[in-house]
Amino acid sequence: MPPATVVVIEDERTIAQAIGNRLRTEGFVVEIAHDGPSGVELCRRVIPDVVVLDVMLPGFDGLEVCRLIQKDRPVPVLMLTARDSETDLLVGLGVGADDYMTKPFSPRELVARVHALRRRAERAVSHVDPVSLGKLELEPSSRKVRLSGDEVHLTPIEFDILLRMASAPGVVFTREQLLFDVWGYRDSSGARTVDSHIAALRKKLGNEFVRTVHGVGYSIEDGS
Repeated sequence: MPPATVVVIEDERTIAQAIGNRLRTEGFVVEIAHDGPSGVELCRRVIPDVVVLDVMLPGFDGLEVCRLIQKDRPVPVLMLTARDSETDLLVGLGVGADDYMTKPFSPRELVARVHALRRRAERAVSHVDPVSLGKLELEPSSRKVRLSGDEVHLTPIEFDILLRMASAPGVVFTREQLLFDVWGYRDSSGARTVDSHIAALRKKLGNEFVRTVHGVGYSIEDGS
């Protein structure tokens, strides 16, 4: 199997080079762009397996880059930002990013997350049968979700979270369980990312389906 390709889109050249060097030592092929337009063009040309994407870029920002590259094909995206607000996080994840890291970050943690995102993308959906929970229907083969017959647009990671929890309705999943089952992370460093994706699912599906068990985690109910 050929090595996976990672595109790094980061305008701070020292950071981009440091990320690139670290990923290359892990066996990845790395391509680098330093602004929004060239980053989109690079992704279209090399068809990466994972994208590491800074939010603040010249030309146009990382949110627009994420929208454009996700329109072409679903690709795992790890967003980087110097800011740490919940609004930034929700917007980034809402345009299709899988995960989010705030600068300064640990290079070792970044590499671990890239590996995990790559593994998640490689895994085929094992649950091939449709899932029906009241008015909510999931079709794993086509990755489509319908609520009362109307299709609901979910990002790839939102779909994976929903499918995992809908496979065991009523069971409460901890953040750590979801991080391991969906992302492949073996620690709780991405717990905030889970919370934000759950908030997005609740907004799209409604409170009757997504239940929070305070101090424990989340579950999917049948909506009745």
